[in-house]
Amino acid sequence: MKTILDIQSALIHKKTSILETVSSYLKKIEKENPKLNAFLTITGESALKLAAKQDKELAKNPDIFAQKPLFGVPTAYKDLFLTKGIRTTAGSKVLENYLPQYSATVVEKLEGSGAISLGKLNCDAWAHGASGENSQFGPTRNPEAPDYVPGGSSSGTACAVAAGLVPFAIGTDTGGSIRQPANFCGVVGTKPTYGRVSRYGVIAMASSLDSMGHITNNVSDAAKVLEITAGHDPYDSTSAGLPVPKYSANLEKKLGKIKVGIAKEYLDGLTHPDVTSSFEKAKSVLLSMGVELVEISLPHTKYGIPVYYVIQPAEVSSNLSRYDGIRYGKNRSHFGDEAKRRIIIGTYTLSAGYYDAYYVKAMKIRTLIKQDFTDCFKTVDAILSPVSPFPAFKIGEKVGDPLAMYLADVYTATINLAGLPAIALPNGKNSEGLPLGIQLISGQFTEERLFPVAYQFEKILHGQ
Repeated sequence: MKTILDIQSALIHKKTSILETVSSYLKKIEKENPKLNAFLTITGESALKLAAKQDKELAKNPDIFAQKPLFGVPTAYKDLFLTKGIRTTAGSKVLENYLPQYSATVVEKLEGSGAISLGKLNCDAWAHGASGENSQFGPTRNPEAPDYVPGGSSSGTACAVAAGLVPFAIGTDTGGSIRQPANFCGVVGTKPTYGRVSRYGVIAMASSLDSMGHITNNVSDAAKVLEITAGHDPYDSTSAGLPVPKYSANLEKKLGKIKVGIAKEYLDGLTHPDVTSSFEKAKSVLLSMGVELVEISLPHTKYGIPVYYVIQPAEVSSNLSRYDGIRYGKNRSHFGDEAKRRIIIGTYTLSAGYYDAYYVKAMKIRTLIKQDFTDCFKTVDAILSPVSPFPAFKIGEKVGDPLAMYLADVYTATINLAGLPAIALPNGKNSEGLPLGIQLISGQFTEERLFPVAYQFEKILHGQ
């Protein structure tokens, strides 16, 4: 698959034009999307116009890449990101014909850096799901195995990158919704620290958990994109007012004495042989890098899923209450089953008589989960973990069992509860040809420490 560097190198050396690059991606989307259902809206006409304009700019200013680091590079957005004048559905029939009046901060930053949008990507409706099957516009399919799910909720984001429909794409991660589909599709998924990237202009799922991230073909691209999207936003009071490091400049630095934690609670939960094999392989790669593996304990991990599925539906019920069909969108009869399920659960846990018993208790345990990680990062630099308890599963296999679907978040949800950064990395395939992966986790706002470890892990895995 082409990387950002590949595309821009070809442009710099005049091997192709921006218009030719965009045209080739649009042709591939036209061919593959009917089978994959990754794109809900394709903005081909506007993309071609912008590409032609950028070719003229490049002819006048060959150094424009220094000013606009993603100049000429195609991308696409999960359909939760508002895009001015371009249909934004959140994967739901409620917003089937909604045209936003402004764009999300992330969209504006990427446009300002020269990226060219090719459209909006499919997702589980309102980001509720771990498979892509909850989209009210039909499920996205895994490009590695079309009978299998690509993961969710950022299903279209992972599928589009893995299928080569765009070199990178933007998604959201509330309980694993970037990392899990990246894992199922064999690409790199980056979930930044909560508050590292602005949430402004993104349709909210659970406001204290949502992280704006991206999926790429390699770690270098992941670092480059975060340099653009990260930073304080006056429109988002939860965004951090911290300087944004030059993540991509430090990828080759010597790691020194790095300690990576192996949580015994994660080992206890390893039951699928493919996931176990992938995890052991990852440990071997880290040891070959000179990393010291340290056993750690995250004692409140076992409460992660119960806590997540109290807090998250509570915030979902609050956020979805605005969709009443009066000001915009259709009425609530158009909500799908999963949205209704989460509204009911969330409203129940927030109701009088149950608020203290469920929501308040869950928030207290969330604090303990966060403290577990804080304590561990006093002795280790990062933590190695599986991403999912199982590889990609067949479309329709788990859709009738919500509890089984919720358990897909067992290794990812606690990271959101604690507000930590994590990166999902491909780690080979199983005997059926399905991608396997692992994730690396670090302390809040330590992406600068996380990327070099991930980058050098990737290099060894690819034999570079």
